[in-house]
Amino acid sequence: MNILDKIIAHKRKEVARRKARIPIKLLEESLFFNTPVVSLSKYLQRPDKSGIIAEFKRKSPSKAAINLYASVEQVSIGYMQAGASALSILTDEHFFGGKNEDLTTARKFNFCPILRKDFIIDEYQIIEARSIGADAVLLIAACLEKEQLHDFAKLARSLGLEVLVELHHARELDKLSSAAQVVG
Repeated sequence: MNILDKIIAHKRKEVARRKARIPIKLLEESLFFNTPVVSLSKYLQRPDKSGIIAEFKRKSPSKAAINLYASVEQVSIGYMQAGASALSILTDEHFFGGKNEDLTTARKFNFCPILRKDFIIDEYQIIEARSIGADAVLLIAACLEKEQLHDFAKLARSLGLEVLVELHHARELDKLSSAAQVVG
C-alpha cells in the first residue's frame, strides 16, 4: 500500500466520524457558509500580484515535522506581506498536522483567496470547506474517479467555491472537469 492509499483509507474513517458528529445542516448554518468568496482564479491573474499560492503545513509524510508549532496567523500574514496571491491551508491533521481551525484562523486575518488543501474523497468535505471559510478546494485527480471529480467540482461550484485540480500524470488529463478553474 503506497502513501496515497494509506492517506485515503485513513481519510475515509476520519470523514465518517466527522459526518456522524457534525451534520450537514450544522455546516450550512456556519458564519462563513453564505459569505462571498474571493476568486482564486482572478487573484492568480492579477498583474499586481505574484501568482503564487503560498502553503501552510506543519508536517508531511515525506519530510516528517516541518514546524509543528507554526502559527497559521503569523505565517499567513507573512505570506500576504511577501506578496502571495493566495493561501493554501492544509487541513489534514493525521499526515500534515493541519486542522479546519487553521483555515478559519487564516480567513480571519487575510483578505486573499484561501484554498482548502486536503484529500477530498467525499461531498461532505466540500460542504465543510465552505463552512470553514474556504474560497476554493483542491481536488486530486489521483484520488478520484473521473465521475467523482466532475461531481465534486460541480458541487463546489454550486456552493460558490472555485476548484483547483491537481494532476501528476498526463494520463490524468482525461479526468479533468470543465468545472475546474485552475489546474496544478
